[in-house]
Amino acid sequence: MDTDLSGLRKFVAPEFVFGPGSSRLAGQYADNLGIRKVLLVTDKHLMECEWPSRVMDSLAQAGVGYTVFHDVSPNPRDNEVMDGAALFRENDCDALVAVGGGSPMDCAKGIGIVITNNRHVLSFEGADNVPRPGPPLICIPATSGSAADISQFCIITDTRRKVKIAIVSKAMVPDVSLVDPVLTTTMSKALTAHTGLDALTHAIEAYVSNASSPVTDLHALEAIRLVRKHLVTTIHEPDNLDARMGMSLASTFAGLAFSNAILGAVHAMAHSLGGKLDLPHGQCNALLLDFVMDYNFDAAPEKYFKIGKFLDAELNDEMSYEEKKHATLEAVRALKRETGVTGSLADLGVSAEDLKLLTEHALKDPCMLTNPKSPLTADIESIYEKAR
Repeated sequence: MDTDLSGLRKFVAPEFVFGPGSSRLAGQYADNLGIRKVLLVTDKHLMECEWPSRVMDSLAQAGVGYTVFHDVSPNPRDNEVMDGAALFRENDCDALVAVGGGSPMDCAKGIGIVITNNRHVLSFEGADNVPRPGPPLICIPATSGSAADISQFCIITDTRRKVKIAIVSKAMVPDVSLVDPVLTTTMSKALTAHTGLDALTHAIEAYVSNASSPVTDLHALEAIRLVRKHLVTTIHEPDNLDARMGMSLASTFAGLAFSNAILGAVHAMAHSLGGKLDLPHGQCNALLLDFVMDYNFDAAPEKYFKIGKFLDAELNDEMSYEEKKHATLEAVRALKRETGVTGSLADLGVSAEDLKLLTEHALKDPCMLTNPKSPLTADIESIYEKAR
């Protein structure tokens, strides 16, 4: 077994219902939790789809009232969380329902802890800094990648410092997740690719994390297998429900892995990019992934070789270390090409002048603590430069 068993490990997860039609259970679960009125958190783009309306109908049928908050950006801002909390109080809500990708779900998580602790959302930055959990929270993901619906992470943009902060706490784990793959069929090709590669990054970073365990390894490897099998199909056949179900499972398994094993340098660096330049999180992860793997490889070679095999790299015992490493990294790069996520950080507007500040913020991110290697400032700057 590849994982060190000498230390203690814990595993937390919410109740979740998986399968087509599960989103229609929102009202039933709200009623079961004794909820009277929810703040339904979503985004303006999703309001153009039927999914929020489906959830509203479910709530209404169960006799549960709701107020809608949809002023949520792709990278949710601290002021949006505080505005949502004000709306929660004004409308005498007692619970939250989030419908959408990671942004509405993270925003809802932030709103919840602001309400119960009566503090600004940025004051919770870091690990285990949430004294009281928020009110009941039901998450209904409309993407397959962020896994915010089952994780103990909440990522919010600090608009003053222009950096994403991570709030990591068991209090961030939702009460219920309703994983309905049907909701993911309206994602664009680009969003499908970016969120799918986000799920892959979650799984890979959790698998090589220095806080991994046999339980998280099991979920991480299955997530990697499912992404390799289904992601490209979902991009080219958006209505293929079997493939969509496979990617929703991949996101769920990856979420269970990283929520407990935490992440690594890819996410620390992507959070820094997203905070400063307001870039798509999944795309940042994808552009950084193979470069960070290259840097980390010698810290966990056998685990990376197994990742390579799950991504269909052709590896055998006759190959040298360098040959197997090259084949593994090439398997990641091949999948990126197949999904159309190519290019560089420079294509997204990242300049050489940005790298010093980006590195400074990345090194302070809590995800860096569980990276398999402890990088120096020069290491992170070098990775950014190679990806640029």
